[in-house]
Amino acid sequence: MTKTLSLAQRHSDFARSGLAIVALLGAFLVPSIADAGQCPTGKQVTDAIKPVDHAAKGVTDTVLSSIDLAKEPAAIQDRKLRLRKLVIQPNGVVPWHSHGDRPAIIYVVQGDVTEYASNCAVPIMHKAGESTAETHATSHWWKNTGRETAILLSADVLHDESDHNM
Repeated sequence: MTKTLSLAQRHSDFARSGLAIVALLGAFLVPSIADAGQCPTGKQVTDAIKPVDHAAKGVTDTVLSSIDLAKEPAAIQDRKLRLRKLVIQPNGVVPWHSHGDRPAIIYVVQGDVTEYASNCAVPIMHKAGESTAETHATSHWWKNTGRETAILLSADVLHDESDHNM
C-alpha cells in the first residue's frame, strides 16, 4: 500500500530538511565568520612583523567630527573622540602606526583592505561590513589589495594633537 502525503506534510518535511541543511552549513561557516577581520587562531605572535617605512600613498584621512571629552560628563582630560573617514585607492597604503595611546574601532564601509599587524603572523583581510578593534597592543599598516576603492570609518580617542598617524 502506498502512503500518500498531504501537501502540508510534504511542505513540513521539505522545511525540516531545509533547516537541517542550513544548520549543517552554519556549523561549517561560523568558525570562518568568527575569524573574519581578526588574526586567525594560532597565528597570534609577538613581533610577527617589524615596523616598515612605507609612506602614505593613495589615501585621504578626513576628520568628520570630534568631541572634546574634557567637556563631557566623562571629563577625560586631553582626549578627543574623533570620527574619521579614510578613503584608500587600489594599492593605496596607510603607513605603519601604533595605537599605544590611541584606541580605535575601524568599520569597513566599502571594499577590502589587508592589515599587516605586529602581533599576527599572516596578513588579515578586512571586508565591507566588518569592524575591528585597535587596542594599545596594535601596531600595523594597511594596504588596499583589492580592485575597488576602500572606504573606512575610524572612531578613535586621540590624545596627542600632533599625532597625524592614521
